[in-house]
Amino acid sequence: MSKVDEFEELRPLLFSIAYRVLGSVGEAEDAVQETWLRFADSATTPTSTKAFLSAAVTRISIDVLRSARVRREKYVGPWFPEPLLDDPYQDPARAVELADSVSVASLVLLERLSPLERAVFVLREVFAFGFDDVAAAVGRSEAACRQLLVRARRHMADGRPRFAADGAERQELATRFFDALRDGDVGGLRDLLAADVQLVGDGGGKAPQLARAVVGARSAARLLGTVFPLMLRIDVTFERHDINGQPGAVFRAPDGTVLHTMVLDVREGRIQTIRTVLNPDKLGHLGPVADAWAVHRQVQAARRAAG
Repeated sequence: MSKVDEFEELRPLLFSIAYRVLGSVGEAEDAVQETWLRFADSATTPTSTKAFLSAAVTRISIDVLRSARVRREKYVGPWFPEPLLDDPYQDPARAVELADSVSVASLVLLERLSPLERAVFVLREVFAFGFDDVAAAVGRSEAACRQLLVRARRHMADGRPRFAADGAERQELATRFFDALRDGDVGGLRDLLAADVQLVGDGGGKAPQLARAVVGARSAARLLGTVFPLMLRIDVTFERHDINGQPGAVFRAPDGTVLHTMVLDVREGRIQTIRTVLNPDKLGHLGPVADAWAVHRQVQAARRAAG
């Protein structure tokens, strides 16, 4: 195959590695493009194109992540990854690991790790690379990579839920949730939420967002059941989508532009966490982005009109 064909065959894998390391669709796409430029300019033929390209995209992603860490320390409010509707890389033999690693909850946990720990965890635990390839990718010895993996596994295990819901249960609960949301059914919403549910938004200081997380089924249901009927009244719509492998929806302003996303974390038969991404910088890959402040003003006007 030509270099172009080899690269395009591996592009889904390279993007999936970069996205898990970075938590950003745009930065992952940039890392993949930079990997192509390095590959195209290389005068030597690698023994393994897959190993060469995976190592290159990992090193680029580590460098980007180190820079991004400085920005994220100053981030306004909670930080969530950019929503991913479809993971381009599929491997039936690693389906469980791939699905778990791309969830919002897992990507938030990965933020606890150092860039090297994160890269080693992604390459070894998610994509099952051999330690020789992992070591080559991160520029450390195999022994050092084993230690990095031990620390990464410990951090991830400490934050992971004990009981995960199966796909059918997640989808059934999500259908009931979005039906109740559309109807403004506060009681129906409350029945689906865990007692200590958290409703959290990532606006990055660039969109209307909650001053703090809303905790508790009663408070979350009341807020959702009050606000979303007002949004629907001004012709805000939503489309059901799996986002980062979890049930969710993309909400659109009256003109069809992307307003925000919502993802449901389902465990033990209840919705445990509801995460929304409102930061316009994280939504551009989904389409033209709405003026969230203008929609917010319309909602407030609808609230006043309703008395």
